[in-house]
Amino acid sequence: MKQTTNSILMIRPVAFRMNEQTAVNNYYQKVLDGLMPATVNAKAQQEFDTFVEKLSAVGVDVTVVDDTLNPDTPDSIFPNNWISFHENGDVALYPMFAENRREERREEILDMLEDKGFVINNIVDYTSAEEDGFFLEGTGSLLLDRANSKAYCALSPRADEELFIEFCEDFDYAPVIFEAFQTVNRERKLIYHTNVMMCLGETFAVICSDCIDEKKERKMVLDNLKENGKEIILITETQVNNFAGNMLEVRGANDKRYLVMSTSAHQSLTPKQITQLEKHAEILSSSLDTIEACGGGSARCMMAEIFLPKK
Repeated sequence: MKQTTNSILMIRPVAFRMNEQTAVNNYYQKVLDGLMPATVNAKAQQEFDTFVEKLSAVGVDVTVVDDTLNPDTPDSIFPNNWISFHENGDVALYPMFAENRREERREEILDMLEDKGFVINNIVDYTSAEEDGFFLEGTGSLLLDRANSKAYCALSPRADEELFIEFCEDFDYAPVIFEAFQTVNRERKLIYHTNVMMCLGETFAVICSDCIDEKKERKMVLDNLKENGKEIILITETQVNNFAGNMLEVRGANDKRYLVMSTSAHQSLTPKQITQLEKHAEILSSSLDTIEACGGGSARCMMAEIFLPKK
């Protein structure tokens, strides 16, 4: 199983704004005072387009799908939360915490991918769990070490343990379960998505181990990473707040590895961390300030990796 892919799906926003339904447990979201919704969306579109251009320029195969105005889906720019693609042709659909995010799941996106030559053999649908109030938000909640068949998950209101274990059984992953916290107004609160505090590359892992308050759990997670020979690059909570955990390794032309992140994440890294990362992949960063502030997500959340076989 490959850990990285050359193909990604991205959704271009048409009505991007701060989603009031997700702000209840995503403490990274902010209201940008004084900006009209149309201005916020225009800035997000500009950031999105520049980001896609940079990825395409290095040979990443980006499938861009335009969002629709109806239904209202302010977070559609983060498709990795509702869908994941797998090498055997499986597609997983995930249950979403915010009601207005459930509308992001669009069957015609699968048709578009099939038209591009991707093969879909089977759809594994977990979405009925929403009716019972259980959620698991795709590769926001699940960090997949595809090559070593391990899945890492920080439990939260958006990542249910039983559902996670069910996913691991269905897709043949060994579960690595823990809780990760951030400080909000001097209180420790669960981090909503695993992928804001941790990134898994082919030969390295970026992680804020300070977010894992339970010492045994912290050791267990780090031991699992070491066991698979990954170089561990530790980041701080301040760097997590700048989305330094929200990175993704992809492949460009000639299988060259790129580590994709936002400008704010890149600027938060120390020279030592940059040197460590550059041993594994070339850093590609793009400014996502508006998307990060209003959406509370960053570069990794915007890319749904496509591992499907081709015709």
